[in-house]
Amino acid sequence: MEKFTIYTGTTVPLMNDNIDTDQILPKQFLKLIDKKGFGKYLMYSWRYKDNKYTEDPDFVFNRPEYRKATILITGDNFGAGSSREHAAWALADYGFKVVIAGSFGDIHYNNELNNGMLPIVQPIEVRRKLEQLKPTDEVTVDLEQQKIISPVGEFTFEIDGEWKYKLLNGLDDIGITMQYEDLITEYEKHRPSYWQ
Repeated sequence: MEKFTIYTGTTVPLMNDNIDTDQILPKQFLKLIDKKGFGKYLMYSWRYKDNKYTEDPDFVFNRPEYRKATILITGDNFGAGSSREHAAWALADYGFKVVIAGSFGDIHYNNELNNGMLPIVQPIEVRRKLEQLKPTDEVTVDLEQQKIISPVGEFTFEIDGEWKYKLLNGLDDIGITMQYEDLITEYEKHRPSYWQ
């Protein structure tokens, strides 16, 4: 997993509450088995007219000024619904690095973290300020300091210490295990023969 320390990008507001995992990535796309390629299906029912890959110009992701945004500002209860990790894959593949919401579905929150993204909880007052940013305004997210630095203010956020450590060091569960590679190798040398 790539390290997440300080990230700077532009934002896109999608302030709907209760965006569930089926809206983030509809069920018909779950048969893909690689993490890549899901970005084109992100928010599929909203991004495309008649579900035929004709972009709806009124949907915010399709506006030219927001196409390079990598920080999503959104509503409450983002990612509620099923446990599909594919929803986080779609967000990451599309290019999002940070999602700032009022709250998250528990499983989706962890899925974003497991995929190297940073989900941040902020109150509506902060999100309303961030929603007003121009598409060219840059926002910096400093994980070490737990700060969002923007033209409309500086805001702090909370994150579990273990997740912070993992992201700062680019460690997923396999990476954590591999920190003990020498101990594992030593253990394997002395493993009883009947286990082999």
